[in-house]
Amino acid sequence: MEERLIALPGVRLHAVVAGEGPLVVLLHGFPDHWRVWRHQIDMLVAAGFRVVAPDLRGYNLSDKPLGVEPYRLTALVDDVAALIGALGSQRAFVVGHDWGGVVAWHLAVRRPDRVERLAILNAPHPFLDWALLGPEQWLRSWHIGFFQLPWLPELALGAFDYALLRGLYAHASTRPGTITALDVEQSIAAISRPGALTAALNYYRAVPRNLSEGQAAVRVDLPVLVLWGERDPMLGPAMAAPGPGQAPQLALLRRPDAGHWIQLDLPGWVGDRLVAFGRQAKVEAT
Repeated sequence: MEERLIALPGVRLHAVVAGEGPLVVLLHGFPDHWRVWRHQIDMLVAAGFRVVAPDLRGYNLSDKPLGVEPYRLTALVDDVAALIGALGSQRAFVVGHDWGGVVAWHLAVRRPDRVERLAILNAPHPFLDWALLGPEQWLRSWHIGFFQLPWLPELALGAFDYALLRGLYAHASTRPGTITALDVEQSIAAISRPGALTAALNYYRAVPRNLSEGQAAVRVDLPVLVLWGERDPMLGPAMAAPGPGQAPQLALLRRPDAGHWIQLDLPGWVGDRLVAFGRQAKVEAT
């Protein structure tokens, strides 16, 4: 496993690169960094894939451009498309969780030439009609509105040595011991780097600008696998997958015993299904 700082147009991304074979790109979410994929990296490499797990722009050791504009989805999608090219590939198997899943969906919409197949873990798809989701989902998503505010979210999340984020990790898993004390300390160390917390929050602050752009396409015509932990306190079940006309090659596997961080709750199950899907094999639900 090699750590690299990869220069892309306008930004440098820190990434972990390992293995040889077809390229798999693993994209993390908020408030994580590349290490959230540690179990799946080993499994994919052992199965004969080349894996890159970057810190998305603004996170951990990657560059942290100032302001909200650099965190629009267009910039995030361009980063991943350029990363695939920088690693010598035309296309990749792209896997995303949370914000990484949002970026992965939009990459498939905007740059399908870069995506061989797509796997999404607990991240909303890009065809959502938020007006139809109902009050329950709006309550689940209250943090999106709070994060629009200047400086107050940074103050709240950073207070008392990042107590709120520590609490989030403490209750993140449905299985005791899945997230260790070392995991929490490394995650806090990453998000507490200078500028990292504000950069991560700017993903949310860019949401109104993203919504104003619209979509370049109305469907994703490539194989898609969605793995969904149903005990997700933030994302309701209606956010898991679009209609069949919008992603006609989509397979959805739900797990009632997993939460938002399904790759940590069920590391072997997730890894096995990513390997099978990457090999274009049939993916079993159990």
